[in-house]
Amino acid sequence: MDIGTHQHCERSLCRRRWFHILDVERAHGPARHRLGVIFELIEDLAKLALIVASLYFALGAYVRRTRPAWSGPLERRRLMLLSVLVLAVSAIKVSEEAIGGESGPIDQAILLFIHRHVPRGLTGFFEAVTLTGSSKVLFPLATAATIALLFARRRLEALLLAASVIGGAALVYVVKALVGRERPALWETEAYWGSSFPSGHTLVVAAFATATALCASRIRPAARKLALPIAILWISLVAISRLVLGVHWPTDVLAAACIGAFLPLAMSVGLELRYA
Repeated sequence: MDIGTHQHCERSLCRRRWFHILDVERAHGPARHRLGVIFELIEDLAKLALIVASLYFALGAYVRRTRPAWSGPLERRRLMLLSVLVLAVSAIKVSEEAIGGESGPIDQAILLFIHRHVPRGLTGFFEAVTLTGSSKVLFPLATAATIALLFARRRLEALLLAASVIGGAALVYVVKALVGRERPALWETEAYWGSSFPSGHTLVVAAFATATALCASRIRPAARKLALPIAILWISLVAISRLVLGVHWPTDVLAAACIGAFLPLAMSVGLELRYA
C-alpha cells in the first residue's frame, strides 16, 4: 500500500470516528442536558438551605444577646420563623432569576409543556379559579372578613388580615411599575395590564389565604389542620391557572406565591414579638 492510499484510509477512519462521536452526542445530548439541569437544581437548593440555616442560627444568636425576651416566642414559633426565612430567600432567588432573564428558557419550556398537556376542556375551570384571585372577589371578601373579626373583638387578627391584603396589593403595583417584564406571547391569550412580574392574582391570594389560615389558627388552634391545606390548595390552583391561561411565566407565579405567603407570616411573627 503506497503512502497516499494509507493517508486516505486514515482520513476516512478519522471521519468515521468523528461522525460516530457526533451520533453519540446527539443520542445522549438531551439526557445529559436534563441531568445537568437536575444537578444545577440540587446545587441551588443546597445553597438556599445553607443560607436559611445560617440566617436562622445568626438570628437566634443575635436575639439571645440583644433581645432575651424574644427567645421564648421565637423558640415556640420555630417552624414559622423557618418558613419566613425560606420564603424570603426563595423569593429573592426566583426574582433575581426572573428579572435578570436567566430563567427565560426554562420558563418557556414549562409554559409550553403545560399548554400541550392540559386539556382544553379545563380552560373554563381555570378561568373560574383565576377569578377568585381578582380584586372583584378578594377585596370584598377581605373587607367582610376584617369587619367580622373587629366585631368579634379580634383586633390583632383583623390587623393581620387587612395589612396582609393591602400590603400585598400595594407591593404588586410598585413592583409592576419598576419591573418591565413582558408577558408571555406563546399563544393567543386575554390581555392584562402591566408587567408580567409578579403575578398579582397569585401574590394577593397567597397573602389573603395565608393570613386567613393564621387567623383561624389563632382563634381556634384545631382549625390549623384544615385551614393550612385549604390555603395551600387555593394558592396552588390560582398559580397554575395563570400558567394554563398563558398570562404569566412560571417564575412570576412562584415569586408571587413566596412573597404573598411571606407577608402575613412575617407580620404574625412581628406581632408576637411586639407583645412578648
